[in-house]
Amino acid sequence: MDFRKIFDYIPEVVKPEEKKLDFNTKLKWTLIILVGFFVLANITLFGLSVNALERFEFLATILAADFGSIITLGIGPIVMASIILQLLSGAGIINIDQTTEEGKRFFMGVQKLLVFFFIVFEATVYVLMKGLQAEPSLGGFGPLVLIFQLILGGAVIYYMDEVCNKWGFGSGVSLFIAAGVSRRLFTTAFQFVNQQGKNCLIDFGNTACSGKVLVLLQSVINRYPLEFTSALGAILATIIIFLIVVWAQSLKIEIPLSFGRVRGYGVKWPLSFFYASVIPVILTAALIANIQLFGGLIENAAAPCLIEGEVCGGMASFASHFTFLGHFINGQPVSGLAFWLGSTNLLELFIRGGFLWTHLLQGISHTIFFMIFCTIFSIFWVKTSGMDSQAQAKNIASSGLQVAGFRQDIRILESILDRYIMPLTVMGGIAIGLLASVTNLMGAMVGGTSILLVIMIMFQFYQSIAQQHSMDMNPAMKKFMGG
Repeated sequence: MDFRKIFDYIPEVVKPEEKKLDFNTKLKWTLIILVGFFVLANITLFGLSVNALERFEFLATILAADFGSIITLGIGPIVMASIILQLLSGAGIINIDQTTEEGKRFFMGVQKLLVFFFIVFEATVYVLMKGLQAEPSLGGFGPLVLIFQLILGGAVIYYMDEVCNKWGFGSGVSLFIAAGVSRRLFTTAFQFVNQQGKNCLIDFGNTACSGKVLVLLQSVINRYPLEFTSALGAILATIIIFLIVVWAQSLKIEIPLSFGRVRGYGVKWPLSFFYASVIPVILTAALIANIQLFGGLIENAAAPCLIEGEVCGGMASFASHFTFLGHFINGQPVSGLAFWLGSTNLLELFIRGGFLWTHLLQGISHTIFFMIFCTIFSIFWVKTSGMDSQAQAKNIASSGLQVAGFRQDIRILESILDRYIMPLTVMGGIAIGLLASVTNLMGAMVGGTSILLVIMIMFQFYQSIAQQHSMDMNPAMKKFMGG
């Protein structure tokens, strides 16, 4: 049996007939997908009784999920499939030649199978480990109803990502993360309905607000110095992170290129310091988020085994062997692997006097993990996504360009790019891992990694939109870019 025949039965989004879509078409489909994402986030799962995942709401930002809605899985299955496939490819366990069309199709087919496997797996785990519980009135069919809806929502997110990749601007995964972070950033800053469901704007002087900006104003009016310092620290940390990321995003190396047939005219080929872009941060942050999420689910399922005299069920007995992942209080890990890979708001602890040396050690382990895995994922991503020196040399040569001062030879071009691309990949991976982890410890309003991701993603979308606009306005540029 030919394994590749399975790929023919997996539905896929049709590619546009045009090699390069125009600006209006890409903008239309991007907005459609964005609106669709927000609509799905507001569709609650039918038959949902208890949503224990709400305590992990802080992880939903990284996973672009909305726990309790039909898109509870978010981009988790897509990212996990990418992580597994990159690790297998990088370790040489599977060898797929992506320089050929057949190899690319096979790689995408394997990735699709892994995505659908993780959609079914995560949907089943969420329900069977009691992260999501069905209404008792549904009887034995309740769990199946929830699992079906989760699988449906996961599949919809996957195909929305594929539509955005082929018909819109950039990646759907990046778009969903940016949309989720932007929404949470706005609500964290200006939320006027507190946890008790009261509108603080009605009685601003006496009813506590949730939004940091409103808390800042209230603390000035009511003279609460501790609340004022806490809110101001979160706002300043967010602004500082924003400025640092914007500055770091502008770092790049430009290689001068010239047209072999046209003297006196050339261009500069930019290589960003963060050469692998935000992908390593997304993968690393999603890996930590999944470890914490599944650690909490496993602890929840293993609870009967941890209570003396309680009889264990099959799933609870199995889950009890994985309690090393950590112990959780209100969704926050306080021990185990999930704790040491996670991060704590050190600024808030300093302000409120709750800082312990354990938190500093946790911050160091969190930073080391981020730096190592961001570097690993950077290398794997560059090698598997056509961003290595060989692929870039072919792109430059096919455009009729050559490095200024060197003869037009693809081998020379590749050797010159070798001096920059891999060092940038490694240094950029280390730097972005350090930046992401340190910003997590600074206590920004929605987490340092989230702000880093949304800024870099928005910058990428801006570049993609600006390039598309230039191509539409200048037909010669469109021809040069391969349109």
